[in-house]
Amino acid sequence: MAALTWVLKDSLGEELDVLDEPVEFLVGGDDLLPDIDTALVNSGPGDKLDLHLEPEHAFGDYKSDLVFLQPRKLFPKVLEEGMTFDGHALPAGVEGDLPKDALYTVTDIYPDHVVLDGNHPLAGISLRLALKVHAVREATIDEVGSGTAGATFFKVG
Repeated sequence: MAALTWVLKDSLGEELDVLDEPVEFLVGGDDLLPDIDTALVNSGPGDKLDLHLEPEHAFGDYKSDLVFLQPRKLFPKVLEEGMTFDGHALPAGVEGDLPKDALYTVTDIYPDHVVLDGNHPLAGISLRLALKVHAVREATIDEVGSGTAGATFFKVG
């Protein structure tokens, strides 16, 4: 287990996320991307790491075939851009073969249609991650068994 803080930026330096207070992650589990896990091996309290992650080592390339136009009438009256729908719980009547294992974000709303994007919001983006290790401890049997400390910011899919 590693308690981490970080600043996440895109390759142009725009800040995407800041974790000011330490949060525990299971290193070697499902909480972090593999390249982050690898970089954290043998790290200890006080260590600082600056990582550059290309899309293929982060949230993958952006796939236009995961963008779908759906009838507006299938969705709740109160609908906003940024809302998400689990692929297993999409409204009845959606058109096309939408993968069930995706989380769909509403990116655009038109009078007759809604655009759903099944890409991770950070897909296709090169990332720069400056992280600091605040504490390290052995994971419990339950944490190892579940593969997570419960903080899965970096989990893909």
